[in-house]
Amino acid sequence: MTNYHPSIEMLTDYAAGSLPLAHSLCVSTHLEHCHECQQQIRKLEMLGSHLFDQTPVEERQLSSLKDSFFDTLMKQPKVETHVKQSHIEKNTPHWDEYKIPSSLRQFITKSYDDLTWMRLSPSFKIATLYNEDGGAQIALTRVKAGAHMPTHTHTGDEITLVLEGAFSDESGVYRQGDFINRDASHKHKPIVTKDAECICLTVLDAPIEFTGWFTRLLNPIIRRYHPHSHA
Repeated sequence: MTNYHPSIEMLTDYAAGSLPLAHSLCVSTHLEHCHECQQQIRKLEMLGSHLFDQTPVEERQLSSLKDSFFDTLMKQPKVETHVKQSHIEKNTPHWDEYKIPSSLRQFITKSYDDLTWMRLSPSFKIATLYNEDGGAQIALTRVKAGAHMPTHTHTGDEITLVLEGAFSDESGVYRQGDFINRDASHKHKPIVTKDAECICLTVLDAPIEFTGWFTRLLNPIIRRYHPHSHA
């Protein structure tokens, strides 16, 4: 059961097709785990349909607006990527001990292990899935059981979605499917539970900043690989 969800404003933008693609990917992946938000999306779709029916515009224009709106709703968020996609059937079994969310199969053709991981510490590594030109970065973080990610701040908004395992910080405990949204004012030190490693999907509008005496040496590396730094 998921305990942390996108805001109603974010779900509304997602349903209307106006949420940025990187953020839509996180919401779409969250929906695979969360029946509560699936119901919210259905309600928003019904509300959108009702509002269209009540809008006093010419019939031809109304029909065009409806088609455009529902086409947007039904489209799965797609992001072009440098990772070559292979044909994957809907019911294809996962290739390792983890099941890859269907929303991420455009990036991960077989398993998490096949990605190119950049190790930033003995227990923490990151794999970039996609960089928007001058915009957000979509990535996976992978932290060993019982380990912690270095203390860091945010220079922009960060969305984290737990895919496997669990972690905690000063604000709570987050498990599979939980959706966490942080802004630039937040500083935390995530700690992974001792029973399993933790894999998270992240969207970073700007690079994070490590604050420890040693880990801050990694900041130039983090900035170098983030598209926001080259805008």
